[in-house]
Amino acid sequence: MNETEVYITLFSSSFISSTLLPGHSELILTAFIYSNKFPVLTLVLVASLGNILGSVLNWYLGFYFVKFKEKKWFPINHSQLEKASLWFTTYGKWTLFLSWVPVLGDPLTVVAGILRIPIITFLIIVSISKILRYVFISFIAVSYTHLRAHETSLHLVCR
Repeated sequence: MNETEVYITLFSSSFISSTLLPGHSELILTAFIYSNKFPVLTLVLVASLGNILGSVLNWYLGFYFVKFKEKKWFPINHSQLEKASLWFTTYGKWTLFLSWVPVLGDPLTVVAGILRIPIITFLIIVSISKILRYVFISFIAVSYTHLRAHETSLHLVCR
């Protein structure tokens, strides 16, 4: 894959991962870091941007399409909506710091739109959350890659 294809793949995967569809962005980011061919900072920024924009789509769906919440095609079902609404009722906008959590985070971003959380507040909190997630994942991947680079037959990282 050339550099452009790598970034498009990572962006697309991250965008899809922040919707209710599985995108496996963590695995793709880790694989590209392990390849040691692309700048880690750029990979983290591309993954974060895709994931943040996917969350903005969820917010938009909640904000503008709440009237369709009973339709089958609506991105979250009734129980997910109730659970996320309960979190918001209890903890308020700070619940968005959990937007990175698989399964729970996606409905939270839709509920943020339904509850009319201002887009600027939404963007700030979700961006911090998503960027820190990918920084953490990249830190683990880079650390492991560094350990493997210094592996010897006497001191194996993976046995």
